Amino acid sequence: MDAELDIEHWGRCADVEGLFVDPVPPPREVLTIRGCNPEGPWHDVIARTGEATRSLGTLEVAIWDEHQPQFVWDLVDTVVITHWPNAADPGLVDLVVGTGVIEHAEVWWGAGPGTMPARPRFEIHALTYRGGQTGACLGIDGLLVPRATPADVPLRLIGCEPDEPLLAALRDPRAWTTEWAALQAFDRAGQEMARHMVRLEITDVRPSVLGDPLLDITLADGGDDDRPPLAARNIWETWYRGHPTTPNQWATLDTQGRTEWLKLTRRHPGGPDSTGGTHHLAGRFVTDRPGLYCALGEALVGPGRNIGHGWNDLKDCLTGQRGVVGPFTLVWHDADIARQALGFPDSPDRSLTYFEEILQLLERHRVNVVLT
Repeated sequence: MDAELDIEHWGRCADVEGLFVDPVPPPREVLTIRGCNPEGPWHDVIARTGEATRSLGTLEVAIWDEHQPQFVWDLVDTVVITHWPNAADPGLVDLVVGTGVIEHAEVWWGAGPGTMPARPRFEIHALTYRGGQTGACLGIDGLLVPRATPADVPLRLIGCEPDEPLLAALRDPRAWTTEWAALQAFDRAGQEMARHMVRLEITDVRPSVLGDPLLDITLADGGDDDRPPLAARNIWETWYRGHPTTPNQWATLDTQGRTEWLKLTRRHPGGPDSTGGTHHLAGRFVTDRPGLYCALGEALVGPGRNIGHGWNDLKDCLTGQRGVVGPFTLVWHDADIARQALGFPDSPDRSLTYFEEILQLLERHRVNVVLT
């Protein structure tokens, strides 16, 4: 994998050691989620009595004001230890859960965390359990406490050919500790595969293992939270050999792998907008949301091409400048697989399942969907 530091060109390196890293699991904690609706998304989990623990998977918890979320956490590998009626409202339940807590330093629209709302609203989104349904609660005991910051994980740039900006940083490393650079990865044909942000805090420089005059440069911190996991290495190697040209190369991947596959499609949108005709969606592998967008992307704009990774992205695609616009026909083969896998509402105040919402979105944009 070739890599370059951009946007002002800083240099080129032959490889990057330590780019693929699985996050260290957070310490386990016991929290109490108060005031959950027992008829809500996790009814079947709460109802299974006689079991020591019941899994809720990984949850995303957000504290909202009246307009938008102000704080966000991930509750990793959450299991129900016990539950009882809520003291203030016996129609609700309190869940005692074991989990690992990861606090988001930034919320998803790019700003830092806000202030605690006067009347906070807790929303819970299930990231891994039964297709991503959501719920709500009155509060979570033990969530709002200080936690240690995870240690930085170094990154080593192997076989560097530094240009002048990087040479300047090597001459005075302390002056560049707050600078960030985009680390671009290229396939063997020279096409950009991905980019990853790294902080230029240089801790070590030595002659490269690849020989003079190259350098191996170690950075203290390997970058942001979007660092690819170890499971992504084989996916990147597949893409390094060339852009995918056959469908369903992602089909054997698990949900995490499919998510990483979708990330690599981001730099490959469809070509000029086309309309009309019939597209065929191979639905037998649509067993989760990433699988849905992998399959839709292949059906609408081709293998390895991008229509996004969520409802809003698909909407943008269907409105133009992403490769396909209505009217056209989409034949969705084996649609019952997706109907079952995505057969849960996206939030507790919605009556439609995610599968039904996707169908409505397609039809609103003049797509004739034929389910087979």
